Amino acid sequence: MKRFIGNKSGMELVQVAILVAIAVAIGLIFKTQITEFVNKTFDGLSSFG
Repeated sequence: MKRFIGNKSGMELVQVAILVAIAVAIGLIFKTQITEFVNKTFDGLSSFG
């Protein structure tokens, strides 16, 4: 176990997994706000065309 924890690539993998989990959690928490923002943005862009 200490060998895995001391391994830098193992720590990088853990850090990436934590960041992905945080991003997914934030996405789920703010899903409606993100969806509304994206829809308003695309509506604004399509009005120029």
